[in-house]
Amino acid sequence: MVMARKRISTSTILLVLFLFSITVPSSYAETLPPSQAQTLKRIRKLLNIPTLLTNWRNTTDVCNIEPTQSLTVVCYEKSITQLHITGNTSTPSLPHNFSVESFFTILVRLPTLKVLSLVSLGLWGNLPSKISQLSSLEILNMSSNFFYGDIPQEISSLSNLQTLILDDNLFTGRVPGSLGELPVLTVLSLRNNSLTGSLPRSFSSLENLRVVALSMNRLSGQVPDFSSLRNLQVLDLEDNYFGPKFPSLGSKLVTLVLRKNRFRSAIDSELSTYRHLQKLDISFNRFVGPFPMALLSLPSITYLNIAANKFTGMLLENVSCSARLGFADLSSNLLTGRVPTCLVSSSRNRVARYARNCLATGDQNQHPYFFCRNEALAVGIIPSSQKKQRGAAKAKIVLIIVGAMLATIALVGLIIYLVMRRENAKRMVKRPPPRLITENVSTGYTSKLLSDARYISQTMRLGALGLPSYRAFSLEELERATNNFASSAFLGEGSHGQMYRGKLNNGSSVAIRCLKVKGRHSTQSFMHHVELISKLRHHHLVSSIGHCFECYLDDSSVSRIFLVFEYVPNGTLRSHISEGFSEQKLTWAQRIASVVGIVKGIQFLHVGIVPGVFSNNLKITDILLDESFVAKISSYNLPLLAENMRKVGGVSTSRSKEHSIIGRTTYQDKLDVYDFGVILLEVIIGSPITSRNQVTTLKEQIQVAIAANDTVRRSIIDPVVCDGCSDESLKTVMDICYRTLSYEPSERPSIEDVLWNLQFAAQVQEEWGRDSGSNRGSPVFHVSPSQPGPWQLSIP
Repeated sequence: MVMARKRISTSTILLVLFLFSITVPSSYAETLPPSQAQTLKRIRKLLNIPTLLTNWRNTTDVCNIEPTQSLTVVCYEKSITQLHITGNTSTPSLPHNFSVESFFTILVRLPTLKVLSLVSLGLWGNLPSKISQLSSLEILNMSSNFFYGDIPQEISSLSNLQTLILDDNLFTGRVPGSLGELPVLTVLSLRNNSLTGSLPRSFSSLENLRVVALSMNRLSGQVPDFSSLRNLQVLDLEDNYFGPKFPSLGSKLVTLVLRKNRFRSAIDSELSTYRHLQKLDISFNRFVGPFPMALLSLPSITYLNIAANKFTGMLLENVSCSARLGFADLSSNLLTGRVPTCLVSSSRNRVARYARNCLATGDQNQHPYFFCRNEALAVGIIPSSQKKQRGAAKAKIVLIIVGAMLATIALVGLIIYLVMRRENAKRMVKRPPPRLITENVSTGYTSKLLSDARYISQTMRLGALGLPSYRAFSLEELERATNNFASSAFLGEGSHGQMYRGKLNNGSSVAIRCLKVKGRHSTQSFMHHVELISKLRHHHLVSSIGHCFECYLDDSSVSRIFLVFEYVPNGTLRSHISEGFSEQKLTWAQRIASVVGIVKGIQFLHVGIVPGVFSNNLKITDILLDESFVAKISSYNLPLLAENMRKVGGVSTSRSKEHSIIGRTTYQDKLDVYDFGVILLEVIIGSPITSRNQVTTLKEQIQVAIAANDTVRRSIIDPVVCDGCSDESLKTVMDICYRTLSYEPSERPSIEDVLWNLQFAAQVQEEWGRDSGSNRGSPVFHVSPSQPGPWQLSIP
């Protein structure tokens, strides 16, 4: 019989299988061999779930048991061919002495099984490789249990396997490439696990595949070429890290879900010809290019979601829509023109969303036209009228760059000549008599600084906007600012010197670090360090705004160095997360904004200058909030301070061993990633974290919560923000937090990866806040900028 073309889903397949299992005539089920009857008894005893197995009497005639939703046994020719046991949320937990190895040792004594479904039974442990001994299996469903570790490679030896469902477990590691060797595999569903890595290319040869469901994992990389899979109808890759290119697919797709990944290309134009496509969800990616309006009129389309991308193009009122289209979300793109009449017509029961575009309509919160135009240019989408101009401009830019390079070479040569001439002249000049001096170092660029502290991009330079110009201070200015370093101005003392609060003549408050220099060193010894510090200026760093040298009378060597920083008045991040009163704590949206700022500050330290500043030993008490609650990193690995510590002899910390190990590898940025993960963990939990053992325990809770449901996730977070955050935003933050705390540095994400995920979480939270009408993202308290306290700048 030729099967008619039908749109199928995983749940539909399972329903068909279940109905098939309970309609097999019992006349086939004669008395079982004693061995199989005894095996069933032992399985019943091991599971020990009376509420599910009430009709499983102590009898060998199990093939005639009335099928229920909890238990179905199907027999054929004196052998068991199907076993379905399904629990639910009220199913009691298995005893602590339960052994999954023992359970499967008994289970494989049913070698004639063709269908095995053990769902929601609380089975836990590694899925035993001996499952391969059930060589007749055609359908295997182990969903909603607690299996962890790798998916066993031995499953690939089940040559008759058509359906493999391992949803809602705790599997980790890669998807086995050997699954691509299953010749008749039709349904592959591994949803809601913690699988990593890329998909095997061997999947491209599974020509019988109809359903691929891999949502809510941590899979990444390019999707294999599925264009040759002519039977593929369902592809669900939601909530992973796939990208950046749109996958190659077959034309018979019914459901395509790519929501929340990392696709950053244009979508395939062939998608507009998929006549069987019913559901298309590619929201929350970074797709670019013109939006194919033909998607609205696909003959079978019922659900279309392209929200939160970078699609451009002009919509027209007379665009037609499919009669079956019931939901369309075009919001948060760069679309212009007018809303198609077919989307807003009241004659049809259709949900249409198109907010946060640049459409000519008075509803749903539209941006002005120039916003979409500028954003389109920012992502490289150039209007056709400007492409020729851009070509000519590129030629001009090349000529300018070549000319600038030649001028730079000439300038550097001139500087070298002048420096050598000056040094020769110095040897002929008698050294001046000793005196008390405070030396101001020029803030001009030196050739050494140009080679060692280059700014990477214009974006990085923009981070310093809003800060006062860096300059050299006289000792008299600092004495006036601190009332001659009075005790009332003293903030504290740490391994990097004393800290004072001062007020300059212009009324601005500053924090002044006083560093005593050990040994005899001239100002020239510190000039390179000071000039480098002067370039460490960013919106999310407590930036240095000046310095001062105090020198000895006898030989003009430096006795003290004063570093002047901006003053940050709103306390530490911890004081608004895990300390203080609940009404002073940050909302979830404010917390995400704060950690995004921290990551941007770390990113600047790593790549904003060359060489980067790493191993900053970040702590939540090092993060300060300004008047607008912008997060700033107050203690980072200033080269001058690190150099002075080495001269003093240094200090040992609990992390010194890890620092030395990282320092000899290519993972020098991963220490800061881990430290940030600890900060993020406290932001989520809302309680102070004081030990590594506590980090380990909380990390395990986070891992369980990621794979669990919304209720479990909210049970472990700060109660203050429990009701004010979207589950998708929370899960995203938990996931990236868990990965930053990986024991192996190589397994921790890059700082760019962390930033992308947190910005996504912020976007999801903003969307949720608008949809729910919540105002929880707005500040809920105010702290006076002039409020005094010893916490304004961290004393490391």
